[in-house]
Formats: sequence, C-alpha cells, structure tokens
Amino acid sequence: MKVVKEEKERYNANALVRGLEILKLFNEDRQTLSLVEISKELDVSRTVPYRLLYTLQSLGYLYQDENTKRYNLTPKVLELGFAYLSSLKLPEIAQPYLEKLRDETGASCHLSILDGHEVVYVGSAPVRGVSAINVNIGLRLPAHATANGKLLLANQPQEKLNQILYGSQLKPYTDRTQTDMIDLQQELDSIRQKGYSITKGELHHGIQSVAAPIFERGGKVMAAINVVATDITFHDEFIENVALPKVIETSEKLSGFMGYSTKNKM
Repeated sequence: MKVVKEEKERYNANALVRGLEILKLFNEDRQTLSLVEISKELDVSRTVPYRLLYTLQSLGYLYQDENTKRYNLTPKVLELGFAYLSSLKLPEIAQPYLEKLRDETGASCHLSILDGHEVVYVGSAPVRGVSAINVNIGLRLPAHATANGKLLLANQPQEKLNQILYGSQLKPYTDRTQTDMIDLQQELDSIRQKGYSITKGELHHGIQSVAAPIFERGGKVMAAINVVATDITFHDEFIENVALPKVIETSEKLSGFMGYSTKNKM
C-alpha cells in the first residue's frame, strides 16, 4: 500500500496543490491577505507563493491592491463552483429543498419547466395520502391554467410568448380558467412584476397553488417551483403567511445555487 501511495504522489502537481491551498485561505473573516500572511499560513518562505500569486493574479482569480499590496479573491473563482453545479441536474439539486418545503407547508411541492404551451414536471415531493393532487415526473399540464405555467409564461420574451399563446387554444378546465387572450396577457404582466403566481381552482375545482421562479446565472427563468393543496388547507391566511413566503424563500435559494444574484438585474 505504501508503494502505491508513493507512486501516486509522484504525479502530484505541487504548484497546483499550492495554488488551490492559497485560494482556500480566503474566507469571510479573511477577505484580504498579504504575501507575508500567506507564507506564514502555508509555512513556507515568501519566495514559494510569490510566483503562484502572480499566476493566479494573471489568470484573474486574485486581485492585488496597489496601495496595500494585499490580495483578495475576484468573482472569477465562482466559475469553479458554477462549473460543478452546472454539471448537476437541477432536479437533483432541488429535491431536498422540495422535500423541506413540503414538510414546512404540508403541501405537495413540484419543479417544472416550460415546453411550448405546457409545463412539464421534472421534480416532485408529494404529500402522502393525497394522490389526487400529486403528479408524476414527466406529466404535462396546460400552462395557462396552472400557477407554475403562468409564472413561466410571464417570464418569456414577448416575441416567444406571442408565438406560444397565439399558437394554442386557451381551453377552459373550470369556470375560473382564463380563456381571454388580452386578460391573460395582463395577468402575466402582473405576475412578472410581482415575482410569483397564485391560482385558485383554474385547472381543478378546490385546488390551489403558489409558484415562484428559479433563475439561472444570466437572469433567465429556467424553471418554476410550486406548492399545491386543496382549498381546505390553502385558505387565504395560509397562502399569505406560510405558503407564499416559503416558496419564494426556496426559489431564491435555488436561484442562488444556479449562480443568480439580485445584482444580476442591475
């Protein structure tokens, strides 16, 4: 075993190891570091990290203040984490958050994307014993009659939205389903401004839902997260004080994992 370990260590790139160690030295409490401090932390002479710091700076991962000569991380280091996160599928990232949201609200929670005039469910955390409002992965539902669907429609570029809406019929599912194109456009404008969507009995009588968006790093809405329950559970006070705040909180966390920041809007 010792021979194998020694053989592997022969292939270690010491400069790379040191460079990563330097990046890991920075944290919330130590946002800037000097050459002396870095040398001390690594327990090496100043000449060892100097070249590495110069390389990391030239690659854009570090910035050195010309006056203080202290180093700090740049936003480019985030790319290392985003590259990993983007290699994961959103449903895998979202699943534990869907389950937590389900436990906090007592309602089934779902993750969905838009495909034409329909929403496609790609993640789910169902409430046990309430099969009537649980969905299977891959299920498609009309976007204009669901909270998550309206939310996703509302965040489409106007040209694409026109193509989707005017290429489909706004079929009524209950007497509350929005079937007027102009009224739907106005409702979507309101949803976009508010940042969330609420439906009450538009697809099925007695079923209510609250949805919020998940943004990707560039600020585009990539998916929607929603909770759904009967109107017995989802009375107005529950929606306002529990369901809506929890859904928005969860959507913001997932957006953050995908690299989105409110600064992206600026």
